[in-house]
Amino acid sequence: MRRQTWTVAALLAGSLASLLGQAPAQAPAPAAGRGSSGAIQQRVQPPARIMSFTAEPASVKAGDSVLLTWATENPNGVTIDPEPGRVTPRGRIQVTPKVTTTYTLSIGGPNGAQTKSVTVNVAGTTADNAAAGQAAKKEVPRLANGKPDLSGVYNFGGGGGRGAAGRGGAAAPAAATNTGGLPTTPTLKAGAEKYKVVRAAQDSGRTADCMPLPGPDAFGVPYQFQLVHSTNSLAILHEYPGTFRTIPTTGIPHVADPDPTWMGDSVAHWDGDTLVVDTIGFNDKTEISGYKHSEALHLVERFSRPDFETLQYQAVIEDPNVFERPFVVTRNFALRPDLAKVDEFVCENNRDYSIFFKK
Repeated sequence: MRRQTWTVAALLAGSLASLLGQAPAQAPAPAAGRGSSGAIQQRVQPPARIMSFTAEPASVKAGDSVLLTWATENPNGVTIDPEPGRVTPRGRIQVTPKVTTTYTLSIGGPNGAQTKSVTVNVAGTTADNAAAGQAAKKEVPRLANGKPDLSGVYNFGGGGGRGAAGRGGAAAPAAATNTGGLPTTPTLKAGAEKYKVVRAAQDSGRTADCMPLPGPDAFGVPYQFQLVHSTNSLAILHEYPGTFRTIPTTGIPHVADPDPTWMGDSVAHWDGDTLVVDTIGFNDKTEISGYKHSEALHLVERFSRPDFETLQYQAVIEDPNVFERPFVVTRNFALRPDLAKVDEFVCENNRDYSIFFKK
């Protein structure tokens, strides 16, 4: 569930640790005589099922649209092939098949995988799955200036494309792994031990207070993010915790001596078809990759869209007061074409979670 506020701290902490290649902190043991909610959920996981999947109308002329409608319960993941790919557990979407096409709804769950198919007959054509799959493949959209349009809602975490963390099906495109010889993990500078984050056993974690997250950490929480792209700017909207960045993409320089902020001052320019975002002007109130940082934190992010379904991301992180040398984080993010926007997130019940772990 996306809005179980009483489990959000542990969920976010684990996802961030996974994104940044760190071992997640061990949660305190549950009170004596009471099992953890996770253990209870494992024992009573309800079965997943497909309740309905229809195509209306089932027969059309070439160029006509068809409404696919589906409903599932308790799935781990839901896809419709050959398009649109990953979808929400319940929904509807219009498709325009060029040839007679069979659409297959697939779900996963504790009781195994399940599928249900519907066929749309297009007058004057015969079934051609290869042609249908090719028709469903979409080109990367372009802005008026010819650059890739990065707009869309994307999943958090790694993977990408149609891979395990994306939509399911064929293998995901390779992640952006060219690190330029930079390490993929941070090395603390000698004498900077005070910057290492050490949490007490009962600490509810950095995300329990819903404060902003900088850099790649902001893409690691289990909530989608949205890019809104135009010729002159890029807006990054993070569903959690409701933060955003508006970034000019015309190559203008940073403002002189920017006031320190949670998300920093970002400007961008194009390197071929890759958008390079340079960010300085951070305050020192956030963490990144398990460390506090100084106001000298400098972040260079590279966004590219190798295909319609995938956003490639690379971030080079440096802070000469904290880290021995710059390090790099690379990730792929899968497009969510079933989502038109990120949802509202309001941290309305901030509380001390440690009381739930007391004996």
